[in-house]
Amino acid sequence: MSLKITEECINCGACEPECPVEAISEGDEFYVIDPDLCVECEGYYDTSQCVEVCPIDDCIIPL
Repeated sequence: MSLKITEECINCGACEPECPVEAISEGDEFYVIDPDLCVECEGYYDTSQCVEVCPIDDCIIPL
């Protein structure tokens, strides 16, 4: 499973350093998550850290 950042992203960058597998990067219009790398923090944390730090509700959703 993977997560996706929606167009609601405000490009604050809070999520990028939180990703333990470096799946998040700055895209053309907003941050993006590489679905081939994203593990939803499984094996690292109990919850997806990008979702935890994102200031916008429902900006990061399941793919």
